[in-house]
Amino acid sequence: MLSKVSLIKPLAFAALLATAGASQAAITVYTSLAAFNAATLNQGTDTFTGLSITSGTPSPLNRSTTVGTSYTYTADAGPAGTFFGAGTTANPWLSTNTATDTISFFGFSAGVVGLGGNFFGSNISGLFAPGDVTLTATDASGTVTQTIVSAVEGSFLGFVSTTGLLSATLSAVQVPGASPLWPTADNVVLASAVPEPGTYAMMLAGLGVLGFMARRRRG
Repeated sequence: MLSKVSLIKPLAFAALLATAGASQAAITVYTSLAAFNAATLNQGTDTFTGLSITSGTPSPLNRSTTVGTSYTYTADAGPAGTFFGAGTTANPWLSTNTATDTISFFGFSAGVVGLGGNFFGSNISGLFAPGDVTLTATDASGTVTQTIVSAVEGSFLGFVSTTGLLSATLSAVQVPGASPLWPTADNVVLASAVPEPGTYAMMLAGLGVLGFMARRRRG
C-alpha cells in the first residue's frame, strides 16, 4: 500500500487540457466552469481552506461550501479511508493517503443538482503530477463516467442532473510501470437548478394577476 509522507508541498506548474463534454441519461457533463455556471444557479464553492497538508485526515469528512451559496456534503476516501491534503497551506487540495483510493462526494444539501470542480493528479509529495483521472456521477437515472486525459490543476469537470445528483466519485488512472498518481480535487462547486421555462411562465402569470389586482384596488 502506497501512502503519502509529511513533506512540504508547493504548487506545481500546470500542463495540458481536459476532455470534451458529453450527455447521457439525465446527467449533462460540462468541461468549463463558465458553462457549468450558465446551466445552474446559486453556486457555492469549497476551496478546502484549513485542510492539513502535513498529516492524514480521517474519512469521511463533513464539508461545507464557504464561497457563494452555503451547501453541505460528505467526502469519503475509500477503501483505505484516510485523506491527505496536497498543494500548499495557502492553497490546499483534497487528496487521498493511498494512491489507489477514490474520493466520493455525496450527501448533498437539498436542492443540489450539480457538482463540478478542478480534478487532477498529485504525487507522493503532494505536488501536481501529470496523468489521467476518471470521474463518475450518479443520479436516479444511472451513472455517467468521464475521463480527463492529461489533467492539469485547472482541468474542470462538472455534472448537472435533471433529477438531482446523488454522488460523484474521483479516481486516478494508474499506469503500469509509472509512478503512482493520487486523485486530487480543488474548488469543488455545488449548485441548484435553473427553473424550467414553465416555472418562469407561472411566475410571470402570477405577477400579472397581482398587477391586475393592484390596478383594480387603485381604481
